[in-house]
Amino acid sequence: MKKNATPKIDYTLILIVILLAIVSIFTLYTLEATLEGSYYLKQLTWYIIGSVAIGLIMLFDYDRLRQVAWILYGFGIVMLLMLFFHFPPGIANKAGGAWAWFQFGPISLQPAEFMKVFLIIALANLIVMHKEKFKTPTTKSDLWLLAKIVIVAIVPMLFIIKQPDLGGFLVLSSIVFCMLLVSGIRWRIILTMLGLAVIILGTIILLFAKFPETVEQFAEDHDLQYVEDRFTSWLDPKNNRQGTAFQVTQNILAIGSGQLSGKGIGEFEVSHVPERQTDFIFSAIGEQFGFIGSSALLVLFFLLIYRLIHIGLQNKDPFGSYIIAGMTGMFTYQIFQNIGMSIQLLPITGLPLPFISYGGSSTLTYMIAVGIVLNIHYRTKVYMFDS
Repeated sequence: MKKNATPKIDYTLILIVILLAIVSIFTLYTLEATLEGSYYLKQLTWYIIGSVAIGLIMLFDYDRLRQVAWILYGFGIVMLLMLFFHFPPGIANKAGGAWAWFQFGPISLQPAEFMKVFLIIALANLIVMHKEKFKTPTTKSDLWLLAKIVIVAIVPMLFIIKQPDLGGFLVLSSIVFCMLLVSGIRWRIILTMLGLAVIILGTIILLFAKFPETVEQFAEDHDLQYVEDRFTSWLDPKNNRQGTAFQVTQNILAIGSGQLSGKGIGEFEVSHVPERQTDFIFSAIGEQFGFIGSSALLVLFFLLIYRLIHIGLQNKDPFGSYIIAGMTGMFTYQIFQNIGMSIQLLPITGLPLPFISYGGSSTLTYMIAVGIVLNIHYRTKVYMFDS
């Protein structure tokens, strides 16, 4: 017997996004005196564009994404390929040391942001196609699925790390990991991969500790010096006062000065925090509103992730569930990484705080992701006696 077979809108998720948008725009407004330009008005514009995008997404059944999954993936790869070759001249733009943007007059777009959603859709479609072909999974079929996932994911990941964009590379890694967890691949295979990853990471750390000059030379020879710089700045910012280390120390001072309840709206004791409107916007919230205000924001993020997981568990369609798993991995990692690097728990990777940091490409990407999740929930049918 049907309990609820009519489409439904998730107003809770919409409310959470609206509250996050208010926090973002208001925080950018308080920063206006310390920045050049009205970033809060630009952010409001991107939220409006994102809302229109959500409206358009809701017009179509999300299952149609399967028909264009590889087209979207290919489009994303082409954009990354163009940036790799710095093409076209004058539009492919280098900023912050990375060839990661297309500049169209006053508007800049970052293809790596859109590639996150494109990869999620492509991998979801890939897993569903594999499941349809191999009705009874075996160890061999699981290894074949793992190989296909790695092949599809590694192409954009290599282009992004070459830009260089360590943050984007790690986000794609988290997306792949979360989708592997729900793909049905045997746990012993996944745990074996995790073990290998831990061994490789441990080896790199050990080499860095024992032979720092050799590792530094290797990083320089392979255009990965920025990774080594961020790692050393994270471990010992006091003795590395330039560049990334300066960002770390200023950020910590700003958050710490907020104490319990903050200094008040527009009150900034630490006047210069680099990239405060983007990567380090959490420091502005911590300084103005203290531990209480920061905790309130964390609660909103917790509710966002909880809602995504809830919608994913309600959905009975594998394609929709895999998409939501990827979206959950994307948001969870970026939230954890951004706040972690703001309090020196993690190295700086240049990732924006979802829905809060200023950024046209990132804000539009998050809104598109939410639109797809709303679409999935809208078309999820719930039946009585469902387990």
